[in-house]
Amino acid sequence: MSEKFKPYYAVIFSSTQTEFTHGYTEMAEQMEALAKKQIGFISVESARNDIGITVSYWESMEAIKNWKKNGEHLFAQQKGKNQWYDWYKTRICKVEREYEFKK
Repeated sequence: MSEKFKPYYAVIFSSTQTEFTHGYTEMAEQMEALAKKQIGFISVESARNDIGITVSYWESMEAIKNWKKNGEHLFAQQKGKNQWYDWYKTRICKVEREYEFKK
């Protein structure tokens, strides 16, 4: 970790899907590409088995708010509620420290 570490934010989106997942993968890829273009976006990590977990990283709460009200993202959210998700939960956390191991 660098001494000049600057805290940032993580949006953790956990979900379970319905049986109607047609178009989900394509929309998820579109949303990731769109998020990468947003001011304040840092990166994203995602995994899906029984529960899907996507964590996106942002420079500020303002950047997260702007992403939440993006028109294409709002469309995807509504489609998710109507078709793809049985359940989801979103958590927003401030990352104050990080470290990693790499061989």
